[in-house]
Amino acid sequence: MVKVLLQDQLIDREDAKVDLEDRGYQFGDGVYEVIRIYNGKMFTTDGHLNRLFESASKIGITIPFQKEILKDLLHQLIVENDVKLGTVYMQVTRGASPRNHVFPDSSVKPVLTASTRDYPRSIEIMEQGFKAITLEDIRWLRCDIKSLNLLGNVMAKQKAIEAGCFEAIQHRSGMVTEGSTSNVSIVKDGVVFTHPANNLILNGISRQVMLKTCVKSETPYEEKPFTLEQLMNADEVFISGTTVEIAPVVEIDGRRIGEGKLGPITARLQKLFQAEIEAECGKLQSLSV
Repeated sequence: MVKVLLQDQLIDREDAKVDLEDRGYQFGDGVYEVIRIYNGKMFTTDGHLNRLFESASKIGITIPFQKEILKDLLHQLIVENDVKLGTVYMQVTRGASPRNHVFPDSSVKPVLTASTRDYPRSIEIMEQGFKAITLEDIRWLRCDIKSLNLLGNVMAKQKAIEAGCFEAIQHRSGMVTEGSTSNVSIVKDGVVFTHPANNLILNGISRQVMLKTCVKSETPYEEKPFTLEQLMNADEVFISGTTVEIAPVVEIDGRRIGEGKLGPITARLQKLFQAEIEAECGKLQSLSV
C-alpha cells in the first residue's frame, strides 16, 4: 500500500484526507517543494528544505517541524514506498479555518503533506534538446516564493504543449525571466548568462548547482538579465530544473538556436551536474553525448 505523509504520520494514501476549508485548497495559501530521488536518496535535500522554510517565512507560516525531523520523515516515506528513481513532493498550508482572506489566529496549525512518485530521468530531452515558445510573464511579483499559486505557470505550460513544445520561456516587456517550470540560461561567446536571483524568478536549486559547476569548471558566467533578442541570438540556450537537470533548447518560436543541437558548454555542464548527483546519490546511467 502506497504511503503518504500527513503531519508527522505515514498513512495509507487512501486514508489521507484534507479539510475542505484548508487554506491551501481555497486560497493557494501555502508553499511547496519537490526533491529529486536517485538510487533511493534525495539530492540537494538541504537546499530544498532551506528554501521551503524561507518561502514559508516570507508569507508568515511557521513550519511545525525542525528541518532534520522533516528530512527524516521524508526519508522514511521514500523507504516505505521503495522509490529508487523519482520525486518527493511536499507542501505546507496555513491550515484549515472558516474562509476569510485575513490570516486565522495562532490556534490554526499549518498542515504538512508529502507524497512520492516514480519519475525517470529525461535522458532524451537532455541529449536531443527540445522546442520552446516565448510568452509574456503574467505572474505576480514574488516569484522568489515557491507558493502554491501556480496558475500563471500552468497556463504558460499548457500553451507550450498546445504549440507542440516542451517549455514556455517567459519575459516581462522583452526581458527574459524564467520558464514555466524551469530556470533559463543562455551562452554567448563562451559566457553563461542567467537572470539574477531576485523577486522575478525562483532561485532554482538546480540553477544553484549549475552555477556551482560553472565555478568548478572555470566557465565564466554572469547573473545578469538578458533580452528576447539576446535569447534568440544566443550560441546555446538551456534550462535547469529538478526533473530535467540541465537540458538544451534547440528551437524557440520556430527559430533554430545555435546549431540546433546540444552545445559544448551545455554538454559540459550536464556532465558536471551529473557528477554532483553521483557524489551525493551514487552512480547513474551515463549520457551518450
